[in-house]
Amino acid sequence: MSNNEFENSKVFSFDESVEYSEGGIVSKTVLKKQTGNISLFSFAKGEALSEHTAPFDAMITVVDGKVEVVIGGKSFILTAGQTIIMPANITHAVNAVEKFKMVLTMIKSN
Repeated sequence: MSNNEFENSKVFSFDESVEYSEGGIVSKTVLKKQTGNISLFSFAKGEALSEHTAPFDAMITVVDGKVEVVIGGKSFILTAGQTIIMPANITHAVNAVEKFKMVLTMIKSN
């Protein structure tokens, strides 16, 4: 287990496991395996991940706040408790409409 991975067999809350950073983005690795990884992020209002593609499917679950997710040019607004899947090789971007926290799950294909 790396230093920034979450501890096994320990109960935790995603919302309480990452703090907001004024004007920044914070990320923590929950799990990292050959078959994929799970990361926890917090974004300050106005922060973004610019449009890009990934070779694997990825899923965003919003833990707190509000985010705009753009997939293939189509905009989606998500709030706490909502989830969206971003398909592999399709452009996507993430824009913090307000401060928000998300869990990013990436599944790698063989």
